[in-house]
Amino acid sequence: MPRFNLESPNQLSQRCVLDDLTAWALAEAGSVTDPAPRECIPTVCKSLDAFVRWPAKAVLLWNGCDRIAPQGERQRIHSFPDTIKQAAKAVKAPLDTRSNGPAIVAFLVSGGVRPKRFGSQNSWSVHHIYSGKFPYIGKSSTLHAAKHGQHFTQSAGVVAVHPIADGMCDEYPFFAWLLRAEAFRRFGYHPDGVFSDSLVDQFGCISGHSTEIIFSEAL
Repeated sequence: MPRFNLESPNQLSQRCVLDDLTAWALAEAGSVTDPAPRECIPTVCKSLDAFVRWPAKAVLLWNGCDRIAPQGERQRIHSFPDTIKQAAKAVKAPLDTRSNGPAIVAFLVSGGVRPKRFGSQNSWSVHHIYSGKFPYIGKSSTLHAAKHGQHFTQSAGVVAVHPIADGMCDEYPFFAWLLRAEAFRRFGYHPDGVFSDSLVDQFGCISGHSTEIIFSEAL
């Protein structure tokens, strides 16, 4: 796997307010000093559904699959099991064997939709909201989903994002945590264990929220 620059000079100033995430995010955005970006950010935060697409349910496509490149290789190339091929065929999801391919399939199999780009023939990027960047207040680290076989293809942590929002995910801690808090509200998914005192299962969800498993590697 290529090396990632996960360090940031800025972090959250206040814990997420689950009852009013938009107001919380707008307050956090006050830390952005450049006036032009500060003017654009509220539009994205207040119109999140126009910039972010979510899966319909929590599905772990491939328990045990990750994006860690084998020794000496630049990226992992995947060979999909028949069970996953059948699930992908049922929703007409293309099977991309490149490094992030299984995460894309997980998103589509779980009911996610990738809108088309305005300026190219590509679709919106599929993004892991837990990217190993921006630890929560009081934490020294945060999950890097691509490196974990129980989270890389966990659809609850995967979104399709408009190019503008895609850039914001990596730039602003409050926007990354806005999406993470929204995943908790939708799926009970919080692998860092910061939004609830309830026990978190091996797939990152609290009690009362289940994850459908499509395929598990033999132990």
